[in-house]
Amino acid sequence: MSHASHTYRAVQAVSPGKLELAEKPLTDPRPGYVRIRVEACGVCHSDAATVEGQFPIAWPRVPGHEAVGRIDALGEGVEGWAVGQRVGVGFLGGSCGHCGPCRGGDQVNCRNQEFTGVHLDGGYAEVMIAKASGLMSIPDDLGSVDAAPLLCAGLTTFSALRNSTAKAGELVAVLGIGGLGHLGVQYARHMGFEVAAIARGEDKAALAKQLGAHHYIDSSITDVGQALQALGGAAVVLATASAGRAVADVIKGLRPRGHVIALGVTPDPIEVASTDLLFGNRCVEGAMTGDPATGDATLKFSSLAGVAAMIECMPLEQAAQAYARMMSGKARFRIVLTMGA
Repeated sequence: MSHASHTYRAVQAVSPGKLELAEKPLTDPRPGYVRIRVEACGVCHSDAATVEGQFPIAWPRVPGHEAVGRIDALGEGVEGWAVGQRVGVGFLGGSCGHCGPCRGGDQVNCRNQEFTGVHLDGGYAEVMIAKASGLMSIPDDLGSVDAAPLLCAGLTTFSALRNSTAKAGELVAVLGIGGLGHLGVQYARHMGFEVAAIARGEDKAALAKQLGAHHYIDSSITDVGQALQALGGAAVVLATASAGRAVADVIKGLRPRGHVIALGVTPDPIEVASTDLLFGNRCVEGAMTGDPATGDATLKFSSLAGVAAMIECMPLEQAAQAYARMMSGKARFRIVLTMGA
């Protein structure tokens, strides 16, 4: 924190592609919100939507939606949370509780949901304000740095697998071993699936096995669909790689009634031959992050099973360099910003 207790340091996007360190005034949380002293914040590819101005947002804006810290002030009417409690904030800023999806129990698709680091300032900061309905509880035995990537990359892959049609012992494939995929392989193994990891190049084979994959498929030299069918066909393919063409290739590797779950955001269309869907009743679906209760489950399961992101730490003031490293694809595999003492 700054010497003057009425301000805090934050790194904010001020124009497309430009991040700057700033001092911001400390404010009290409004009703339904809490103020958090941030301890760690993951750097996620989705931060580009803010930094590059892909979303229509008001500048300046503090990015970051994998934030962990301690509550230091409660807004009026906040129940179930306490000052001093360690909490996490993910991409979804908190549901409204009164729209159609919320009333039906679907908080992820709340019509009034704001996105952390997009509509609201996020976690590239020493302090942030967050809506209480979006908070997740951090287990005591999980460090703040370790917890940060699990609030988005972890929650997204865990939730998709947990809600999928695959049953223990069935073949689940994970396409791409990057920020999402290296967690997806671990979750799939610990959930009891037979796991195939798919990536480009033989150099990823050892990592895939280390993460828990039973099989490795090098997509640069192998027909992925045929390789999966040789293993009996995948019940589910978790497509974390953000390439439309790669997703189209794995559909042929599904067993009858198998699902491809697309998680990687890409401008490329996913081109699917209708015959690949019709014969075998196959399905392509999307999944986005998860609700706060599933976030709690992700953190607890990760702690119990020993699932952990591979992390590089950088201090808050190096956020611009951290962001550039992540965007260049050089991060192995998640970068987490730390806020000092």
